[in-house]
Amino acid sequence: MQEQYRTVARAGEHETEINRSRFICALAPAATEQDAQDFVARVRREHPTATHNCFAYVIGADASVQKASDDGEPGGTAGVPMLQMLTRREMRYVVAVVTRYYGGVKLGAGGLIRAYGGAVGEALDALGTLTRQRFRIVTVTVGHQRAGRLENELRATGRTVREVRYAEAVSIEIGLPDAEVEDFRRWLADATAGEAELELGDEAYGDA
Repeated sequence: MQEQYRTVARAGEHETEINRSRFICALAPAATEQDAQDFVARVRREHPTATHNCFAYVIGADASVQKASDDGEPGGTAGVPMLQMLTRREMRYVVAVVTRYYGGVKLGAGGLIRAYGGAVGEALDALGTLTRQRFRIVTVTVGHQRAGRLENELRATGRTVREVRYAEAVSIEIGLPDAEVEDFRRWLADATAGEAELELGDEAYGDA
């Protein structure tokens, strides 16, 4: 499993003009292939009169799902260079749609490849990227009398408190790199005089 991956920082658009053709690249994070397909469909609905709406997406921290479409452009001149730009930048969980409004000047195969790949690259530069780190979800359960102080100490030591649930006891969910779990277990025993319980959950990606 990948220790980390890069994705687009936020959804957005970036437009460029080449020989009177408008190229509008829409980028968005996509957690699943269905999310990516829904985004493509939405962009197509927003640009029904466009000459082409070409797309590419990469899903999975290991890039296990990769799809691209030329949407009527000559084969291999649109979707593939878009996908290549995403994979060259090591982008994951991301979808790109480049909408083209034809301006009357043919670009040729080489020009199309540069235009579509370049539109994605420029959009990534404009919108920014971020890195997601793999971590383990850990739930700490402790009595109410210790919970407030423990939560403050967790935040003070730089831990990411993801959720706090109050019931008969208080459950505090945090994210930890796997390599730090045993050290954290010892710290927790000291901090709570052994009264807290620790439960390891699933792995996830985020700003842990």
